[in-house]
Amino acid sequence: MKKSKTLLSILLLIFGFQSILGQYTEVINSNKPGFSESPYSVGTGVYQFENSLFLRSLNTENSFSVTKSFGFDMLFRTSFLFERLELNAQMAYQRDEIIPALNPSLRENSSGFGRFVIGAKYLVFQQEYEDKSKEVRSWVRRNAFDMKRLIPSVAIYVGMNTDFVTETYKTGSISPRFGILLQQNITNDFNLVTNVFYDKMGTDFSEFSYVITATQNFSQRWSGFVENQTIFQQNVNHTNIGGGLAYLFTKNMQFNTSVRYLTEGRANGMFGSLGVSYRIDKHKDDFVDVDDKGNKISDTPISRYNKKQSGFFNRIFSIFKKKNNRKRTQRRRNN
Repeated sequence: MKKSKTLLSILLLIFGFQSILGQYTEVINSNKPGFSESPYSVGTGVYQFENSLFLRSLNTENSFSVTKSFGFDMLFRTSFLFERLELNAQMAYQRDEIIPALNPSLRENSSGFGRFVIGAKYLVFQQEYEDKSKEVRSWVRRNAFDMKRLIPSVAIYVGMNTDFVTETYKTGSISPRFGILLQQNITNDFNLVTNVFYDKMGTDFSEFSYVITATQNFSQRWSGFVENQTIFQQNVNHTNIGGGLAYLFTKNMQFNTSVRYLTEGRANGMFGSLGVSYRIDKHKDDFVDVDDKGNKISDTPISRYNKKQSGFFNRIFSIFKKKNNRKRTQRRRNN
């Protein structure tokens, strides 16, 4: 009996801790137009779509590559089990112009999915920062840099390449994708996101990549970013350097655009995108406000557990109680 109570207390503390460190934000938090991914989830009850049209063009010097692509990219994100856990799916439907390696004079066109990945990420560590505004005794301490901001929040990503793609992008089987996602909030308006991925594991097309994104908020509506991504493959490396802008139209919608310079082996070219991110916000907080000292006013994991005990089954039993009460009332009236 004691062991079961101890286990229950531990589970309640864990789930309560998950709720306190929620990932939900009042305004939409989109990864677009960058290629990197934040370690934070969108929050429970949120269904977020990050869409963009893109155009990619390379010169014909690299005869075994896709030289031109025009398509639609969509990233769907949601969370419903824990605040720290996010499920997502990324798809890219595109039309490609391909130069065959055996006969470069012939050009081929193909349409279909160039990418179809299903994945999940979990925030392992969330860095907390000091509230300098509450420091009133020392101007120096109030304006000093918080060294904790150099320590990033960390998430683990695990995904699966479905291979439901056109022949150009097939690897021959479903393959896993593993990544580590980091974010450092250097200031309230400037952050660095770093991703490291090992993709298409166990296939002849496995690749290792990194992406680093620096984002600056200019105002409550506008933000900009610069980014560097490099993908290491067996035959050729892919690198892009670029930047872009994002505009917060409403708290649930963001418009964005980006442009990049590409290099793939001896070939080079450009990449451009124009997109919109929006969310369906059904989020509900699992906790109440806190007092001035940071203590919860009334709600606790234990109290939430006790409330649940008077939930589903008690509502069922209450139906029978009401019926019994009605029968007793009718008997009294008949007598």
